[in-house]
Amino acid sequence: MGKHFFSETDIKSVWEQVSTAFWQRYPNPYSTHVLTEDVVFRKVTSDNLLLSRRLFTKTNRMPRWAERVFPGNLSRSVYIIEDSVVDPANRSLTTMTWNINHATFMRVVERCVFLGEQDRPVWTRITREAWISSGVFGLSRPIQEFGLARFRSNQAKAMKGLEHALSNLQKASTACHGESAEKHKNMNSASKSQKPQQYI
Repeated sequence: MGKHFFSETDIKSVWEQVSTAFWQRYPNPYSTHVLTEDVVFRKVTSDNLLLSRRLFTKTNRMPRWAERVFPGNLSRSVYIIEDSVVDPANRSLTTMTWNINHATFMRVVERCVFLGEQDRPVWTRITREAWISSGVFGLSRPIQEFGLARFRSNQAKAMKGLEHALSNLQKASTACHGESAEKHKNMNSASKSQKPQQYI
């Protein structure tokens, strides 16, 4: 049957900012296992949805007991496909990710929805689900248990990475507003210091 993961998290930040941070979350100090990130496909549909497909390369360290069972030349990297749909009208971002190698050893499929809350506009709800399965006869249960534990750990890091990107966005926004206010202040000061022209 495999293992199932479900979580809901509320972030006190508007959806527009959270969705922007989503695209800017790599690299960050909490996700060093993410090695590469490439856009494979991107399109805006006639009904204003943004469709994207990205390819990620991540490290794939096996549990020690599995390293004794499986060949040493097995790739230590895993390739992840991420399909996403951004719906700005409904303030939602939905992603579906899955690994395209090592799928017999362990397949992880994840669905994540970032939704701007209607009754609390400054909050965003993140709903995350994952399904973990293994096709290794006789070892599927411990592999799935390991996969679930790793997924929980990686999702905690992913949330910290998203919060890190949000923090950077907020700092940049504050700095930009500060510079704008200072510029406006200087312009006002300069205009006041000029002597008024006299006409005779």
